[in-house]
Amino acid sequence: MPNFRQALAARVCLETRPSQAARRCSGYTTNAGTHNPCATRTIELMGVVITGAGGGLGTAVTRAFADAGATVIAVDRAWHESKPFATISADLTTAEGCRAMIEHASQHGPIDALVHLVGGFRGGSPIAETTDGDWDMMMSVNVRIAFNAIRAALGPMLKAKRGRIVAIGSRAAVEPSPKFAAYAVSKAALVALITNLAAEVKDSGITANAVLPSTIDTPANRAAMPHADFSKWVAPESIAKLLVWLCSDAAADINGAIIPIYGRA
Repeated sequence: MPNFRQALAARVCLETRPSQAARRCSGYTTNAGTHNPCATRTIELMGVVITGAGGGLGTAVTRAFADAGATVIAVDRAWHESKPFATISADLTTAEGCRAMIEHASQHGPIDALVHLVGGFRGGSPIAETTDGDWDMMMSVNVRIAFNAIRAALGPMLKAKRGRIVAIGSRAAVEPSPKFAAYAVSKAALVALITNLAAEVKDSGITANAVLPSTIDTPANRAAMPHADFSKWVAPESIAKLLVWLCSDAAADINGAIIPIYGRA
């Protein structure tokens, strides 16, 4: 499990795509009030912040949003090479780090969506043998970071009266199994965070949803479970397509959904 506190402070990589501030729309006033021509956005006009963008799932998700025409702001602990989209290296374990992430992301234009992919796994011990360290790590990586990131992103979204927030959970949140309590409880807490958020923002032009995959077919998971049947796992590209759709205008009425994507597992 990586040590997330070794991440760099929020830092924009200047070699990335130029600022997209020109995407901002100007409202105008009529007798009916102020009209905002950007109350909704197509994917092509959206600025999408993707946390955990450097992982196996993140690679597929950033590609899918970029291919759809979005302005991608990809966030990870550290970037060591240039990318064809904006990148931010950030420590998301603190509220300050998440606020800095959003501040830097805003330099590329309005933040229309937060796609939160950060998560971690630790398991194999029954509750009676689960250490404080393992429990705290799961709560920090799977819940606290999500809370920090979402709270930071909500500021500009509430001001703009629009936004999409999508988080990656886990099948374990709704289908517990022995010896994975810390992981399952942390993912269940993430689901509770999203559903409570959805209730709060339902009249604000913002939606909040969670996607619960089973095992994702990534190189890391293949290395960890070399004898598994990979064909039953969920392809990262399938999850990425779902995330793009949830951020689109077509999903404007989807709020508070907990969506399973299990493949054949």
